[in-house]
Amino acid sequence: MQDAVVSPEKTEEAKLKARYPHLGTKPGGSDLLRKRLQKGVLKKIESFICFKINIGIILVAINPYESLQIYGSDIINAYSGQNMGDMDPHIFAVSEEAYKQMARDEKNQSIIVSGESGAGKTVSAKYAMRYFATVSGSSAEASVEEKVLASSPIMEAIGNAKTTRNDNSSRFGKYIEIGFDRKHHIIGANMRTYLLEKSRVVFQASEERNYHIFYQLCACAHLPEFEPLKLGSADDFPYTNQGRSPIIEGVNDLKEMEATRKAFSLLGINSLPFHVRIENDESGHLAVFCDLTEVSYESMAHWLCHKKLKTATETLNKPVTRLEAINGRDALAKHIYAKLFSWIVSQVNKALSTSSKPHSFIGVLDIYGFETFEVNSFEQFCINYANEKLQQQFNMHVFKLEQEEYMKEQIPWTLIDFYDNQPCINLIEAKMGLLDLLDEECTMPKGSDDSWAQKLYNTHLKKSSHFEKPRMSNKAFIILHFADKVEYQCDGFLEKNKDTVNEEQINVLKASKFALLVELFQDEETPAAPSSSAPSGRAKVGRSTQSFREHKKSVGLQFRNSLHLLMDTLNATTPHYVRCIKPNDVKAPFMLDPHRAVQQLRACGVLETIRISSAGFPSRWTYQEFFSRYRVLMRQKEFLSDRKLTCQSVLERLVQNKDKYQFGKTKIFFRAGQVAYLEKLRADKLRAACIHIQKTIRCWLARKKYLRIRQAAITLQRYTRGHQARCLCKTLRRTRAAVIFQKYTRMWAARRQFLRQRAAAVLIQRLLRGYTARLEYKWLVCEHKALLIQRWVRGFLARWRFRRIKRAVVYLQCCVRRMLARRELKKLKIEARSVEHYKKLNVGMENKIMQLQRKLDEQHKDNRELSEQIRQMESHSATELEKLHMQLKTLQEAEEESRHRGDLVTSLQEELELVRQELEKNKEMVAELNEKNTLLKSEKDEMNRLIQEQEQQLKEKSESTHQEATEHLQAQLNEERFRYQNLLSEHLKLEERCADLRSEKEALSKHDHNRADSGYSSSQSDSVHSSVLTGSEDAGQTAADVSLLLKLQRRVAELEKEKMDLQSEMDTKEDQLQLEQTKVRTKTARLDYEALKRQELESDNKKLKKDLQELRQSLSKGSGSKLASPGGQAYNMLLEQLNSTTEELEMRKEEVLILRSQLVNHEAFKHKVLNEDGELWMAYESLKETNRILVSQLQTQGQSHEEEVEGLRAELQQLRAELDHQQQMLSNSLELPHDALIQASLQHEISRLTQQNMDLLEQMGKQDKMIRKLKKHLKIYMKKFGEAEGVHIEQSSPENIVGESGRTVSIVRKERDFQGMLEYRREDESKLFKILITELKPRGVAVNLVAGLPAYILFMCLRHADYANDDQRVSTLLNSSVNTIKNVLKVKDSVRIYFETISFWLANTCRFLHCLRQYSGEKAYAKHNTPRQNEHCLTNFDLSEYRQVLSDLAIQIYQQLIRVIENILHPKIAPAMLEQETIQGVMGVKPTGMRKRTPSFHEEGSHSLESILKQLDVFYYTLLQHGNDTELVRQVIKQQFYVICSVTLNNLLLRKDMCSWSKGLQIRYNVCQLEEWLLDKDLQGSGARESLEPLIQAAQLLQIKKKSQDDAGAICTMCTALTTEQVCVLNEFEERVCISFIKSVQTLLKDRKESSQLLMDAKIIFPVTFPFNPSPVALETIQIPSSLNLNFLTPV
Repeated sequence: MQDAVVSPEKTEEAKLKARYPHLGTKPGGSDLLRKRLQKGVLKKIESFICFKINIGIILVAINPYESLQIYGSDIINAYSGQNMGDMDPHIFAVSEEAYKQMARDEKNQSIIVSGESGAGKTVSAKYAMRYFATVSGSSAEASVEEKVLASSPIMEAIGNAKTTRNDNSSRFGKYIEIGFDRKHHIIGANMRTYLLEKSRVVFQASEERNYHIFYQLCACAHLPEFEPLKLGSADDFPYTNQGRSPIIEGVNDLKEMEATRKAFSLLGINSLPFHVRIENDESGHLAVFCDLTEVSYESMAHWLCHKKLKTATETLNKPVTRLEAINGRDALAKHIYAKLFSWIVSQVNKALSTSSKPHSFIGVLDIYGFETFEVNSFEQFCINYANEKLQQQFNMHVFKLEQEEYMKEQIPWTLIDFYDNQPCINLIEAKMGLLDLLDEECTMPKGSDDSWAQKLYNTHLKKSSHFEKPRMSNKAFIILHFADKVEYQCDGFLEKNKDTVNEEQINVLKASKFALLVELFQDEETPAAPSSSAPSGRAKVGRSTQSFREHKKSVGLQFRNSLHLLMDTLNATTPHYVRCIKPNDVKAPFMLDPHRAVQQLRACGVLETIRISSAGFPSRWTYQEFFSRYRVLMRQKEFLSDRKLTCQSVLERLVQNKDKYQFGKTKIFFRAGQVAYLEKLRADKLRAACIHIQKTIRCWLARKKYLRIRQAAITLQRYTRGHQARCLCKTLRRTRAAVIFQKYTRMWAARRQFLRQRAAAVLIQRLLRGYTARLEYKWLVCEHKALLIQRWVRGFLARWRFRRIKRAVVYLQCCVRRMLARRELKKLKIEARSVEHYKKLNVGMENKIMQLQRKLDEQHKDNRELSEQIRQMESHSATELEKLHMQLKTLQEAEEESRHRGDLVTSLQEELELVRQELEKNKEMVAELNEKNTLLKSEKDEMNRLIQEQEQQLKEKSESTHQEATEHLQAQLNEERFRYQNLLSEHLKLEERCADLRSEKEALSKHDHNRADSGYSSSQSDSVHSSVLTGSEDAGQTAADVSLLLKLQRRVAELEKEKMDLQSEMDTKEDQLQLEQTKVRTKTARLDYEALKRQELESDNKKLKKDLQELRQSLSKGSGSKLASPGGQAYNMLLEQLNSTTEELEMRKEEVLILRSQLVNHEAFKHKVLNEDGELWMAYESLKETNRILVSQLQTQGQSHEEEVEGLRAELQQLRAELDHQQQMLSNSLELPHDALIQASLQHEISRLTQQNMDLLEQMGKQDKMIRKLKKHLKIYMKKFGEAEGVHIEQSSPENIVGESGRTVSIVRKERDFQGMLEYRREDESKLFKILITELKPRGVAVNLVAGLPAYILFMCLRHADYANDDQRVSTLLNSSVNTIKNVLKVKDSVRIYFETISFWLANTCRFLHCLRQYSGEKAYAKHNTPRQNEHCLTNFDLSEYRQVLSDLAIQIYQQLIRVIENILHPKIAPAMLEQETIQGVMGVKPTGMRKRTPSFHEEGSHSLESILKQLDVFYYTLLQHGNDTELVRQVIKQQFYVICSVTLNNLLLRKDMCSWSKGLQIRYNVCQLEEWLLDKDLQGSGARESLEPLIQAAQLLQIKKKSQDDAGAICTMCTALTTEQVCVLNEFEERVCISFIKSVQTLLKDRKESSQLLMDAKIIFPVTFPFNPSPVALETIQIPSSLNLNFLTPV
């Protein structure tokens, strides 16, 4: 059972008053407070329907209209001995508290159970009595507890009936006093009843029944002992068939009758006191009645149809009408049943009574609650009157007496205003009250309901505030009760109050021979004789006509007297209140009607209790009682002579909160629950002392037992060890003998085997050696023949190779000579026009001369290389000859050694035999050592195994504990992340709401803006006017003002001059900058020209190298021949050719030197020259390229110059505006007084000068930055120029030279020292965010960008701000980026575009966050970087707080992404997963309960599983395309699959038509398709499969067998991801599942600790994490596309 406790210390009203203090001051505030209070209580009741709730000192019990297993003996044992607040609210907790207070305080207790019909009063009272009977025990021989409990079924049978509101409604009130002796055992009980509903005996409304006993008797009519009663079916009797509902569902009247009879027998009451004698042959009901009651049939029949009228002289018998006869019969029946009811109650009290006087008692009051119906009569009046008295008693106990006690004890207390219903009670029961007037009207001869109503109007209307008259009726009145207004109809009040019965009918019954009937009417008073001494005849007639009813008390008077007696009893006891609430009027289980609940809560006084319970002190002790009870909790130093000081010091130590108690003059007052807390401390202290005593005694006993056992064990061990030693000695002797025997036996066998093996080995060796000798001889003969053949073949091949080489050399010589001839011809042509031609074409020839000089140098170098190769070839051939000679010598030595080896073989065989003998001996020793080693190894292995097992166990334990701790910490971390992200989302929502409110406020403020401006202008004019007036008074000081004005003008002129000087300096610096740029351009042109010359030289060098390569190949082909050796013919020819070429090169070199000396003083290249061979075309192209570069640079410089001019113009406009402003201020200042004028002018001058200084400082900073930038560029260009000059000096290797002579060369400028930073001006900041964030569309330019490029650009700008140590720019850049991204995400386009936008900026935000981490310089992140990336780390600022801001922004974007995905997927999930038939033919014919009809054509927009998979593909590839991290994509996929699972399962739980075997198969197939999608995308480890587990188990649950208990167990073990309610609902929806199987599943799952929520929360967003993902991209390699138009960003 789970209950809820509403804290009495801080009620809902107090919270609302503290939160809304204006409610009590404004009109309607109290109503609002009351409504909010009711709403809070209803919320508590709704969350705990079918349970119980403590509200203050009241236990509110809600009827669940279903049997709950929370009242068994185990629950009673659990609550027994517990304090009030230790366990959940329960009727057993209230009973235990009453029982404990009775035993502890020696005071009588009362439990007051009230509520409407059907609220569960009878059941609550019955369970309270059962609790007392169980926990108290009895001291008598017979079980008094059983008798007390046996009274309940008897009273329910004769006093309960079925109504439209309750199947077992108590139609009377009862108060049971359970007596206890001094040992607190039950010794007896006594019962008092109030206001039995006698009208139910003769009338029942529709759907209602008479009292249960009548139907129980009719159900037993077939039993032999009931046959004399002549009973039949309940439908045969008018008194039992009026409601037309004789059967109660779930109730067996026959079994209930058996329980009633058993209870009668247990109490010693004869349940069949009839001895029937049939004396009348009449078969009517009246005859049966007369026979059963043994009365005269004729007399009863006569007086049922007649009545007696008495006059002064005679008595008349008058016939009555049919209606009067029926009313008389009904009155007699009601009277008989009331007498029988009272007799049974008295018999029960006799059975429960005891001879000894009870020491104390606990009373249980089961009485009707406040009732109001559409038509209210005398019964409702009495019931509400009783509730008024009970409410007054409650007020007296809780409110009035409590406050008086607090005032008496002088403790701090604020009087509480509460509703006092004493005026309403006085209206009912005081003198001339409603009951007095009713009794007076009943005594009148012609009294009627109308006359009584008129008396009420005349007496109380407009005199009592609680009495009102309805507007449209003269036969009704309204009473303002404490709970509600009730309108009572006066019809029937007098008749019900009189309760008259015909006197003659009673006399007939008294004359019966049936003893029980006589006993029932023996207390009836006989009518008094008419008085003969009447003063007048009229009075005599009146008195003679009085009937028997005048001599008994009226019903109202009897009820008032019994109610006063009950109040006296309750006031003498300590009350405990139980308010039973009826949740609804249709008796539906687990359903709450708020209107009815509030009505009952108000009627029960619960709302009033909540209001004041927080300020009360329900428990109190005198100082002596407290000292005696809790002295065990006191310390020695706390014992003082004054008991009050002692108690104060103890309480201050035990209870830290001083508001929980108060000290009075003679008592200590405690808040609710504090006494239970002190009792717990006391019990713990006593329990600890008891445990200490038990520990010491048990230690002594265990020590004594241990010593005795130890002595016995030592004796046993001594004898056992002696026996084991003797056995061991015997075993060792036998083992040694066996070993000796085995040694000699094994030696003989081994020697025999050795001799046999040695003979066989000698034979095998002899045969093998002869075979090998023959083979070797054959091989030597074959080798000799092969050498002979090789000699002749090699001679032939050498001759053939010589002839081939000779032909090749001749051909090579021809080619070389031809080439040389052509070159000679070319040289001769050049010499013919050498001097005159070069003089004409003087441009470009220096390049040709340098080329020729380079060719000569290279040819000399090649000649040296060739001579070195020739020398290497000669040395190589000499070494090869030496190697061959050495091999020949080694072969001869090997032949000599082979001859000597034959002699050594015999000696080696003899030595071998000796070695074998020693080897056998060694083998034996090795065998013994091996045995010992194996034993040691086995022991070692065993020890290692044990050690490994222990290590494994320890490792497993440590891993398990570590894993548990890790899982626990991970769960806590996820919970904290979940809470933080929820708080973040709420914070963002509040920010959005705040922004909306601001926008609304601005929109509202626009209407009043014009009026405010006009007001301001008027006020300003007034102030100016006043200043003019004051200025006119100080007219004498105008001369000083004029001088000050002239000084200010002079200062302005000086500042203007300084500004012009600064402008001129700026212009000169710009000119210098342009000169430097032109110098740089000329240097670059020279570098380009040098590069061109280098390329031409390389092309010529390549040709020469090619010729050399051909020569080397020809030499390598002829290297094997003898002719190529030094001294050969070919060799000599080559040397001659080389010598000739070198001579030619020397001659050419001398010519080049001569030409170069002639062209030294000539001007450099000024004209474009092309010779006839076209060799200077490349120079021309390079000059064109350099011209293009210079033109582009001039254009860019012109653009920058124009931008600077525009900036200067803007500054000029700003200065003009400032000048105008100064002039206006000057004109205004002239009108001010002297002091104010001086002060204003000084302040203005100071502010202006500071502003100018700031501007100048900013300009100087910009200029310094520009100078540093230009210096860097100059250094870079100088470095490049040096490298270009060094290239001419170095010689390139042949491998690096590629054929490039045939293509043009384009010069590309590469920034080698780019630091990965971007610089921008402050005025371009908004433009940067607009282009990079606001206008950048994922479907536009961003498609072709590098993933995360905006993040990289922002970070590179941030790096430059960090490098410049500009904290303002850093904060502005970060804050503006975050705000701009938020604004972009607020703009919602179509769903697809909005999803792509969110995905794009989620990727860039995460990348920006990772960049901040990667380049933060922290070791945890720096270890993933390259050395170059570590050089780019931030140096001046710590941006860890901004990392948290970006993380929060990423969380916000992620949550928006998930919401967009949910909105897209949500309408598709249920149709695709449940409604579409993915497996054709499985579903068959659709049932009639399907929500949709299958159309004859395919619906547009119908959703299928393929559409979901396609949508998942779109999500997945979009996220990857935008560069989202893989782990983040996995989390998104997991969230998508959770949404699919939750929506599908919720639809399945809410649709009964979907719960079938075939639907489970379809769901399983769809889930398999989703799993295959995960497998294709390699997302198995993302957790998405686990999020589908509830849906998988639901599908399996629909397919599993559901019949036996084993099936129920299998369901419980399988459905671990489903809650109990989900399992039960899925089982209930299936038509083939029986109720018993569902109940068995419920019993197996009842111990689960899980949420009681039926549906899954589809709106949950799992906490997201952003694991660190370092970027491998180097910042210096990032190129910004021109399509972004970010030309104002300059790389640094």
